[in-house]
Amino acid sequence: MGDNTPNAIQDMGLTPADLLQLTYSYNATMLALRARLLSAGKFAWQFLWTGGPADAKGSTCPEPLVHQATCASELRLLCNSSSPQYTQRAMLYSFSPGGCKGDPSNLEFFEQDLAGFLLTRGPAAWLGHGWLDCSRNYSYPPALSADYGEPTGFCSESAPNSGIFNRDYTKATVKMDCNSWTGSVTMK
Repeated sequence: MGDNTPNAIQDMGLTPADLLQLTYSYNATMLALRARLLSAGKFAWQFLWTGGPADAKGSTCPEPLVHQATCASELRLLCNSSSPQYTQRAMLYSFSPGGCKGDPSNLEFFEQDLAGFLLTRGPAAWLGHGWLDCSRNYSYPPALSADYGEPTGFCSESAPNSGIFNRDYTKATVKMDCNSWTGSVTMK
C-alpha cells in the first residue's frame, strides 16, 4: 500500500499501519453501503461493475470489457450465466480506449464496442465514457438510439474455439469475430 499523493502518509501524521487500517475500514464501510443500497433497490455510480471479480469496485475511468488482443478469452468468461453482469451487478462498459483517455468525438472502435456491449450486457447496463470532462465534444452515432429489442439468451461461441460469438435479440443479431476484430449488429 502506498501513497496516491507523494508524502501523504507523513503529511497526515499516519503510519503505514494507520493507512492499512483506514483502507480496511473504508472497504468495509463501502461493502456495507453497497449491501444496504442494493437491498433498498437503489443505485450509486461507484457500484457499477466495470470488470473483474463480482465484488470488484467500479471505476470512474472504466475500460471496454472486450479488447482486441484478448477478445475471445474475455467473451468466453463474459458469455457465462454466472458472470457478475447477469447475476448481481449493473454493468458499465466504456468506449475504447477507455480509462478516461482518448477523444470522445472519435469513436475509433465503435462497432466493436457496441457489439461487445450487446453481447455481454446484463439486465442493467450502461455504454459510454468514464469521466472525460464537460468541455469535450461527444460523438453520438445513430446506432446508440436503435431499438435492438430484448436479448433472447446469453451470448455464445459459434463453435468451440472459433473466436466467433453471437447473441440474438428480439430485433437484432449481434456478432463479434475476434479473429478479425469485427463487430456487427444486424437488424431483423
